[in-house]
Amino acid sequence: MGTMPPAKIERTQPLKIYVDADACPTVIKDILYRVSQRTGIELILVANQALTTPRIPTVRSIQVSSGFDVADDRIVELVETDDLVITADIPLAAEVIDKGGKALNPRGELYSKANIKARLNMRDFMDSMRNSGVQVGGGPPPLTQRDRMEFANALDTYVARFK
Repeated sequence: MGTMPPAKIERTQPLKIYVDADACPTVIKDILYRVSQRTGIELILVANQALTTPRIPTVRSIQVSSGFDVADDRIVELVETDDLVITADIPLAAEVIDKGGKALNPRGELYSKANIKARLNMRDFMDSMRNSGVQVGGGPPPLTQRDRMEFANALDTYVARFK
């Protein structure tokens, strides 16, 4: 038995996708460029540094001043209900969700009200472990081909709800 397609969402404003671009892998940006070109959805990359983006009318970048969380704060300021933010930054994802937006990480996991608190708690726990001198992990593993597919599929599923 097949699954029901996600319900279409009506919006008064066009859907926008924001990217926490300083840490976003190039392969993920490439997927996003193709989706923006194919769908006409505006893609806005926000970073502390100047970015080179392809010449696609729906793609633009915003350079913010350097500083802790300056890009994150700008994204939260701009995001509107149901806009999508691409980030692996858990606190940024939590702020986006609190504002009514959605957040998708580069591995294809859509953060939601249901799962973001657990992610924040785990992040804070790992931070406190590191701060107390305990060696924990060395960061996330490199993106695999499967991660890229999961991301592309999750992105397509989300975007399809608005087209």
